[in-house]
Amino acid sequence: MRFFNRALVGLFLTALTVGLLAMAGATVWSALQSSWAEEEPARPARERVFSAEVVPLQFGPERPVLTAFGEVLSRRAIELRAPAEGTVVSLADGFEDGGAVVAGQTLLRIDPAEAQSVLATARADLQDAENELAEARQAVVLAEEDVSAARTQADIRTRALTRQQDLLERGVGSASAVETAELAAATADQAVLSRRQALAQAEARLMQADTALDRRRIALSEAERQLAQTELTAAFSGVLSGVDIAEGRVVTRNEQIGRLIDPDALEVSFRISTSQYARLLDDDGRVPETEVRVILDVFGMDMAAAAVLTRSAGAVDQGSSGRVLYARIEEPQGLQVGDFVRVEVIEPEVPFVARVPATALGSDGQILILGDEDRLEAVPVDLVRRQGDDVLIRGVGLEGREAVVARTPVLGEGILVNPLRPTDALPPDEPETIALDEDRRARLIAFVEGNGFIPADVKERLLTQLNQTEVPARVVARLESRMGS
Repeated sequence: MRFFNRALVGLFLTALTVGLLAMAGATVWSALQSSWAEEEPARPARERVFSAEVVPLQFGPERPVLTAFGEVLSRRAIELRAPAEGTVVSLADGFEDGGAVVAGQTLLRIDPAEAQSVLATARADLQDAENELAEARQAVVLAEEDVSAARTQADIRTRALTRQQDLLERGVGSASAVETAELAAATADQAVLSRRQALAQAEARLMQADTALDRRRIALSEAERQLAQTELTAAFSGVLSGVDIAEGRVVTRNEQIGRLIDPDALEVSFRISTSQYARLLDDDGRVPETEVRVILDVFGMDMAAAAVLTRSAGAVDQGSSGRVLYARIEEPQGLQVGDFVRVEVIEPEVPFVARVPATALGSDGQILILGDEDRLEAVPVDLVRRQGDDVLIRGVGLEGREAVVARTPVLGEGILVNPLRPTDALPPDEPETIALDEDRRARLIAFVEGNGFIPADVKERLLTQLNQTEVPARVVARLESRMGS
């Protein structure tokens, strides 16, 4: 038992000795490390360098492009309305939505039976009026002759009275003969007056007959016009829209049955802000005839048409802002009334500006310029225009210097950068055309043929391109984006 106790005490003392030796060794090692660290020279901190893409600033004149969106309208369109009431008995071939017609073509006929009956009655009435006028003219001639005969007889009676008075003065005649001659002369004068009254009545009848003839002619002209209104003709060559009529249908007068649009006389209406409108005005305060491009995005094909700015709206609609402008489309191939298009207006030239990406301009109105030893400098500039993803800026003393393309949170004034210029690493050119396998080509063709929103002429061009050996890569990408692939 005594031996066991002594062994435990020895073991405890041995463990305590080993622990104290380990602590002493750790203390010595820590002291040596501290001594070595104090003897080594301090290393200087290394400055961090960031990479930044830069472009040179080139100042010169620029013609900004004002971009807006508008709707294609027709400069020449009329409403087709029923010219008369009745039953539609015939329609022209192609009298339907999208049908093409030529000027003077008969579009529809309304049952003309009633109008023909009215015309026949008017012609008969005109014949009666002409007969009545002829009779009135003959009556006037007879009345004039009757007046002439009565005046002749009155002259004879007057001469007889004079002869009887002469005889009485010479003592040959008698007083009774003179009285009889006087009575006969008075009766003759009364007859002349009666004949003149008859002539006046005949002349009045002639004037009434003449007036009645004019009225009958007017009635005949009205009947002919009503008969002509049973046919609707095209005022000019164009296409039909909104047709709502069928053969056998009863229509009322002035009922709208469609519209006739001239597809070659189109214009685009678009709205811009007041400040943009002010920039377009010339020295006289008017909108000049500026060049305009009208662009319709159709499944990978931008259908562009040249246009000319013609006028601005005469008034601002209540509750609206800005200005509404109109541009005449010169060659509207593929464009139709109602198309929603993008409009690019070429603004007047702006002198001494530089075009840089919009990401180069900070919210504080400054850009970062590459300075000495490739350190960045913050320089304030004036923003002149925004042009899509670019901006036009103007500054002093920046000609030929290089600006950072895209500002990031780590870039600022005084930062050392590694400039990356566009000529340092040119990206590989994307192929303009690509070859399609049969399955991919078939899917694209089926998508184009089954899409009812693509105009016929655009669809034909797309199918022609898809059937070629090499297809434009842009067309393929836009079609596949519509397909969701």
